[in-house]
Amino acid sequence: MPSDYAKSLGARLRAIRTQQGLSLHGVEEKSRGRWKAVVVGSYERGDRAVTVQKLAELADFYGVPVSELLPGGAAPSPLLPTPKLVIDLERLSQLPKDKAGPLARYAATIQSQRGDYNGKVLSIRQEDLRSLAVIYDKSPSELTEEFISWGVLDAEARRAVESF
Repeated sequence: MPSDYAKSLGARLRAIRTQQGLSLHGVEEKSRGRWKAVVVGSYERGDRAVTVQKLAELADFYGVPVSELLPGGAAPSPLLPTPKLVIDLERLSQLPKDKAGPLARYAATIQSQRGDYNGKVLSIRQEDLRSLAVIYDKSPSELTEEFISWGVLDAEARRAVESF
């Protein structure tokens, strides 16, 4: 039977995870298997004790201070969801290859890996934008502005770059 403290700790872990828009399986995917869905779920239910080391690592994974996870303090501060980086594939297909070729190849690779061929839009991660910035030899914010000017990202993408 989980203690009240374990239940409170688990509730805070769940709140942080859901504020970030992650399912338990999403945590496992995002962590590339480092955090198994079944283990995180058992922490959240209070069925499994979490060591201080594991709690610190989990806080680091979520990008929050450990104090946000510990019961007894203030409730977790609401986190704004990270804005989505959504590439307009239809607009991308209209751009000259000399300008948008690297982005088009990168997007095609992601589509192939995901088996996602809707052809209209493609969500990318902040890490993808960082990689593209290296390819284009620009900072992520410069590249975001360029993609916005091309019409392949909307202006909301600026908020995603501000959270880097």
